[in-house]
Amino acid sequence: MIHKAFILGAGLGTRLQPLTHVLPKPLVPIFHEPMANYALRHCIEAGITEFAINTHHIPEAWDSTYPDGRFDGCPLSFFHEPVLLETGGGIRNIASFIGDDPLLIYNGDIMTDINIKQLIDQHHASGNIATLALRSSGENCNVNISGDHVSDMRNLLGSTPGTHQFTGVYCISPEILDLIPDQEVVSIVPAFIELIKAGKLGAVVLDEGEWFDIGNPQAYRDVHDHMRAERTDAIHPDAQIHPDAVVDRANCIVGPGAIIEAGARLENSIVWPGVTAKANSVHKDAILTGAN
Repeated sequence: MIHKAFILGAGLGTRLQPLTHVLPKPLVPIFHEPMANYALRHCIEAGITEFAINTHHIPEAWDSTYPDGRFDGCPLSFFHEPVLLETGGGIRNIASFIGDDPLLIYNGDIMTDINIKQLIDQHHASGNIATLALRSSGENCNVNISGDHVSDMRNLLGSTPGTHQFTGVYCISPEILDLIPDQEVVSIVPAFIELIKAGKLGAVVLDEGEWFDIGNPQAYRDVHDHMRAERTDAIHPDAQIHPDAVVDRANCIVGPGAIIEAGARLENSIVWPGVTAKANSVHKDAILTGAN
């Protein structure tokens, strides 16, 4: 079985700017807590007990978010990349963490509750060197499959247009390290192509459950709108809202420790934890990050 996971946290989050001017993308709050917390909990529910996380952009934010280097009792090992290594290089850089063990890899910019236990079980039983979790529909279907194996991706082997979307969640066995050059900036895709040619890149289609790519500010808003229908704490009980402030409670999300001062007006807006909406300020369709 798989007990280690690698959360990909080093990207610049360019598409999610200006939110990522304040925090690395995986630490941007989703409904009052860092996005990474959802990934960590999801992995723990599937049996993961130890994590590696790569960092690059605003690395000190990781230290302040997880000051004891643990989450729910599970140790977090941080691997800083002074130069972004891309996904393949990032995996090669944590070879000491991987050791001889298989690994679950989880993109740091997604929100999902797909059945990763099924992914882990299929990888364990298959003998494949990597197994990708896919969806049978989506906006970026660039993966082809044949049975339970990937047959092409990004049309790099000349197939017809892709039929499945990659979720950003996958399992690898340590043998994949032999396909990734050491200390280089390199994508994981060349290694995947070699595995396709060898018949060793597995696929499992996981259409049940939710899956969101938090790739831009609109997607960030969309996931909040989706979650708000199922949550009762859109206005966190630890937020301080002045009696003379006007907050559209049906369509706003206000985080813990946030302060909404007298005369402030909020409509269809998100206020991050600990952020202040100044007196008499007006915010419509806004995301208050503290840098506003």
